[in-house]
Amino acid sequence: MLYEIEKSIKDKGYIDLAIEKNINLISEINKLKQAKQAIILAHYYQKNEIQDIADYLGDSLALAQQATKTEAKIIVVAGVSFMAETAKILCPNKKVLIPDLNAGCSLAESCKADDFKLFKEKYPDHIVVSYVNTSAEIKAMSDILCTSTNAVEIINSLPINEKIIFGPDRNLGNYINNITNRNMILWNGACHVHEEFSIEKIIEFKKQYPMAKVIAHPECKKPLLIIADYIGSTSALLKYTKENNSQQFIVATESGIIHQMKKENPLKEFIAAPPKDSTCGCNDCNFMKLITLEKLYLTLKYELPEVIVEETIRQQAEKSIRRMLDLSEKMKL
Repeated sequence: MLYEIEKSIKDKGYIDLAIEKNINLISEINKLKQAKQAIILAHYYQKNEIQDIADYLGDSLALAQQATKTEAKIIVVAGVSFMAETAKILCPNKKVLIPDLNAGCSLAESCKADDFKLFKEKYPDHIVVSYVNTSAEIKAMSDILCTSTNAVEIINSLPINEKIIFGPDRNLGNYINNITNRNMILWNGACHVHEEFSIEKIIEFKKQYPMAKVIAHPECKKPLLIIADYIGSTSALLKYTKENNSQQFIVATESGIIHQMKKENPLKEFIAAPPKDSTCGCNDCNFMKLITLEKLYLTLKYELPEVIVEETIRQQAEKSIRRMLDLSEKMKL
């Protein structure tokens, strides 16, 4: 990803200035949004206060869909870099901003473009289905994208004898292979959050809360998925907690989603599944949590950092994204 940033702008200095002024950040953000015709798209894994101020909250698929619908002149993506890139790919004539340049993605980083190009060349008769958690360069090398919301449906839409490379998440790929009875060639990547859940601690939690449902994201390792009562994308997990009669849920995905689960189910209890090496009892995405109200305010005020995608890559990447969006629309996802 390429960013245009003025070297004279120092985030820390601006943040200190904002604090010194003792401004009401939420009020100022709302004023800036209105004045600049801007919209904030936030992912479910963001901090609570970021979720609450967002104009639209959703998972990766929903944020991509919303980017294509908005009439705003400026899109601020409160999420990670691949989400901001996706918005820019879909909306080349809009200004797309991300509040922190370091908000990357361990899964996207596990699949470098040069390495994936060599991997792809080993299987010239295979099409490439890539997870949305990838760089613009990987998207440009792909035939079609998917998210955890539509992955199974996307794969099932392809001929049963189609030879497929799937990347970069091996856990999601194995899950899809199992569900669809395919034999996709998998790239060996993973999400640091979903890789680190402790099966042993979750089993102990299950003993403490015997009536609780274990719900898990398909990016989790297979042993966890085996013991889960329900497996689904972020939005699917949220929907399940609303529709299921259980009063307790052990949630094996990034803990930010629990904020919405509690808001929509105030009488139910949600227990964050813990990682292996933690005493805090939660599992956060280090990159998602880099976005703060201060950074959001500064991004809107100075309209930086701006996301720029090289046009040739953007055009190629847009084809694979649009194909996913078109199929999702047909399948009403």
